[in-house]
Amino acid sequence: MALLCTAQARSSPFPPDVNRRDRHRPVWDTAQKLDQQTGKRMYQAVTRNIQVTVEPQFLPDESDADSGRFFFAYSVEIANLSGAIVQVRTRHWTITDGLGRVQEVNGPGVVGEEPILHPGESYRYTSGCPLETPTGIMVGKYGVETLEGSKFLIDIPAFSLDAPFYDRTLN
Repeated sequence: MALLCTAQARSSPFPPDVNRRDRHRPVWDTAQKLDQQTGKRMYQAVTRNIQVTVEPQFLPDESDADSGRFFFAYSVEIANLSGAIVQVRTRHWTITDGLGRVQEVNGPGVVGEEPILHPGESYRYTSGCPLETPTGIMVGKYGVETLEGSKFLIDIPAFSLDAPFYDRTLN
C-alpha cells in the first residue's frame, strides 16, 4: 500500500479572535462521528486547540483471514485551530489486537515528516496497521512544539479497527 502525505491550508471554523479567547476550554475532548457524506466512522480529539481526526478502514485486498492477516488503513488530519505555529515532532501509538496483545510504536514525526502547521492549517496523511485478529484498537499521542519552544502532547483519539465480517459481542 502506498502512503499518501499531503499538507493543505484550511481556514479555521472560528473567527480570528475566538481562538485566543478559547484557551480556557477543556484540555481535551474526544468523540466518534459518522461522516454524513461517506458514511465512514471518524474519531476526533482536541487538545490545546489542536484537532486530530482519524478515519480507519479495513483493506480486504491486503488481508488474508485464513493466514491471520488483517490490514487496516487510517487517515489522520491534524488541524491547528490555535493561534500559535506548531510542529509535530514525535508520535506514540498503542496498538491492541482482538486478543489483548499490545504493541507500542514510537518515533519522530509522522510518515517520515515533521510538519509545521500555522494557525488555520491542517496536515493529512494515510498509514496502515497489520493485525493478526479481525479487530483491534489504536490510540496515541503526538509530541508537538511551538515556535517559542513550548513542548506538549496532543491526543490521538482511540479508534476501532474492525473487519466488516467480524461479529462483535458487547459485554
